[in-house]
Amino acid sequence: MILLNDDYTTMDFVIDVLMEIFHKSIEDANKIMLDVHKKGRGVVGVYTWDIAVTKTEQVHAAAKANEFPLMCIVEPV
Repeated sequence: MILLNDDYTTMDFVIDVLMEIFHKSIEDANKIMLDVHKKGRGVVGVYTWDIAVTKTEQVHAAAKANEFPLMCIVEPV
């Protein structure tokens, strides 16, 4: 699963998503957020298809509820 950078979603929101939806530690969440910010994308993890799709939907719902355009995509390994 990959988070994609945009010009509007705050770094704090990305960290919150990583900690709440993906259960990342603050250290891991910061590292992934910086990858998203600096490289344009950050690998969140590798999950089974069903879990990846569910987590993608959770990210998009949280982003929409907070009026951010954060996108999460699923790519096969």
